[in-house]
Formats: sequence, structure tokens, C-alpha cells
Amino acid sequence: MAQAHEKNHDYHIIDPSPWPLVSSIGAFVLAIGGIIYMRYLSGSSLKIFGLELANPWIFVIGIAITLYSMYGWWSDTIKEGDEGHHTRVVSLHLRYGMIMFIASEVMFFVAWFWAFFDASLFPGEAIQATRVEHTGGIWPPKGIEVLDPWHLPLYNTVILLLSGTCVTWAHHAILHNDRKGLVNGLILTVLLGVLFSFVQAYEYAHAPFAFKDSIYGATFFMATGFHGFHVFVGTVFLLVCLIRAARGAFTPKQHFGLEAAAWYWHFVDVVWLFLFFSIYIWGSWGGTIAHM
Repeated sequence: MAQAHEKNHDYHIIDPSPWPLVSSIGAFVLAIGGIIYMRYLSGSSLKIFGLELANPWIFVIGIAITLYSMYGWWSDTIKEGDEGHHTRVVSLHLRYGMIMFIASEVMFFVAWFWAFFDASLFPGEAIQATRVEHTGGIWPPKGIEVLDPWHLPLYNTVILLLSGTCVTWAHHAILHNDRKGLVNGLILTVLLGVLFSFVQAYEYAHAPFAFKDSIYGATFFMATGFHGFHVFVGTVFLLVCLIRAARGAFTPKQHFGLEAAAWYWHFVDVVWLFLFFSIYIWGSWGGTIAHM
């Protein structure tokens, strides 16, 4: 009888899991809560059956459910790997999944680059559509002072390139079973990621233009802001890998979590290089540089 249930294939049939349902509910509550939160910030009211729903708490609950489902789902995945279920075929499919996820992220950023290039290459139509005072059909729009690309943006470029080198060091270290190099490389990568976020926050706080001032500000903050959010997510991703590495979780033959984090971080690096050259340098060409 035991032989009838013996596994004779490289695939893993997972046990029933609550996480697809829980994460779907969390995403739904998060989306609805985000809309309600924006109405709350604008001072609008949203009453359903006499209840005032314009508050930030639904959004917060959605975030909590989503984070909890992410923690539970990934914990189960790590447990499956530790139990030996991540065979060669399963590991290959996990890599395919990560590649498809990064491909979807590429298209996400293509949308923001498209918006920026559309506004910058056809500034007359874009500026007229915003109905603001900046006129002239030029880019950057008249009256807009731009950031110096060779100041903080260049500094952040160097930071991210160094962090990409450090995460590669960590990856090569685990391949050679060098646990000290793995931990040190991840520590430096996480610290550089945090430093990048602080520099960008300072840049935003002292930016000479605002999101709502013009199409330039709107496209700038959407593109660079979403990249900054991805840096934050990648930093958390690598911090989790650092904690797991300190506990001896990875081996030279089984370290997909670290590999996926490294892929994601390199993706963040490449997107930043495109942002730096297209938005910070080319997009501000000929504009008035603000002195920070």
C-alpha cells in the first residue's frame, strides 16, 4: 500500500493552501481602501447605508492582510524547500515564475517611460492638456527648475551600482560555500539600499517642483517614485535573505530565495540607469538647474 503512494516524479503536489484566497481578499480590500483613503485625504465623504467610510483604516487593514498572506505563503514555500520538495524541475519552474514576474515589472515601468516621453516629445499638447500656466511648447516647461543630474542623482547611481556589485559578491560567495562573504555582501547591499532611499527622500523634500505643478512633475514623481518603492521592496527582500543567511538557511545547491532577490535587485539597478539617463539627464536638457 505504501508503494502505491510513493513519489516517482520530480513534481511537487502541494497541500491545500489558504494563501491564494487570503491574498486575493487582501488585494481587494487594499484596492478599495486605497480609493477610500484618497477620498479621505481630499476631504470628501463616502457614506454607505449611513456609515461614513472615508477613513484610512480600510487601507491599513488591506495592507495588513496582504503582508500577512505574503509572510505565510513564502514561509510555506521555504518549508517545502527545506523538506526536499524543490527538485530540479520545481526549482526550474520557480525560476520561470520569477522571470515572468520581472517581465511584468518591466512592462509596468514601460508605461511610465511612455508617459514621460510622450509628454516630453510633444510638450505642446501635454502642457495644454494640464491647463497650467507653463506655456511655450518646450521641455522642460517654462517656469520649471529641474534637478541637477550630476548631483544627488549621480550619487544615487553610484550607490545602486555598488549595491549590485555587493549582491553579486554575496551570490558568488554562497556558490563557493563562503558564508562569511555571503553575510557581508548582503549587509553592504542592504545598507546601500537604505542609503539610496534616504538620498531620494532628501531629493524629494527639496525638489523645486511638485507633483501637481505640471506634467513634468507628475511624470517625474510617478516614474522615480515607483522605482523608489521597488528599491524599498528589494531592500526588504534582501534583508529577509540576510536574516536567513545568518541562520544558515542557504546552501550552494539550494539558494533560490537569494538568487531571486539578486535578480530583482539587478532589475532595479537597470531601471534606475534608464531613469538616470532619460529623465534626469535627457529630460532636463536645456532647463534651468535648481541650486539645492
